[in-house]
Amino acid sequence: MQFYEPAGAIIGPAYGAGFKTFASLLTVALLAYGVSVTLRYPVLSYGFGVKAMLVCAAALLMVSYYWFLRSVTTIDAAGIRQSFVVDKRVEWRDVRGAKMIGIPYLSWLFPPRMVVRTGTSFTTFNGGSRELLIEFAKISLAFQMKK
Repeated sequence: MQFYEPAGAIIGPAYGAGFKTFASLLTVALLAYGVSVTLRYPVLSYGFGVKAMLVCAAALLMVSYYWFLRSVTTIDAAGIRQSFVVDKRVEWRDVRGAKMIGIPYLSWLFPPRMVVRTGTSFTTFNGGSRELLIEFAKISLAFQMKK
């Protein structure tokens, strides 16, 4: 039995403009701090492991930042998907419950998220547009009425 079916495909950014701005500022601050550390300490005289760790940390920061800017959430007849470094996907037939959660007093920066429960796990999806958040509310309501 199908408890929810979207009227059409809804596609939007996974993160809103406020969060992307915050991520940009934090990324610049972390990169600036990393540069200041390498200028204050003789990093080149340290071993290969320290150098590799610093390069990997910078690469991981940049990969995460790229995906925060480019991540997309899709809700369609097949299920919910979110692109990221590792894509998340849940099909409607696997959904056992869905609920929106938020951070009190910080919704201007971190909008509510959709937590989807399947038989064995919980998956969180982010919505950075008004259309996605409205659809999240519809999904949450549909699965609350199921109980």
